[in-house]
Amino acid sequence: MPEFAPAAVKPPVSHAVVESIDVRVGTIQAIDDVPGSRKLVKLTVGFGDHTRTILAGLRQERPDLSVLLGRQALFVVNLEPRQMAGVVSEGMLFDIGYADRQSPVLAVPEAPVPDGVRAG
Repeated sequence: MPEFAPAAVKPPVSHAVVESIDVRVGTIQAIDDVPGSRKLVKLTVGFGDHTRTILAGLRQERPDLSVLLGRQALFVVNLEPRQMAGVVSEGMLFDIGYADRQSPVLAVPEAPVPDGVRAG
């Protein structure tokens, strides 16, 4: 495996910018194909008081997506809804490694916590 070299650190942002991002723990309740997409899957994610549809490009990253069912992970929940491949996504999954061409892994709490708990 080639040696990993971290990317340069992005320019500084204010604390207000970081505090404006709503990151919460959710449980992946269902994983469905997105018709016509080679990369996207539709996640149904529980956040305690509601569920959301969140699209993620996981299909080609993992050989068995069923291992993610029931797993808690971190999600950005205050992104503007975005239509992709004919489906509206209501957030973003934190998937560590993809941007650096590493085998992606979920950002997860170290122990179970209630769905909807905020990060930060």
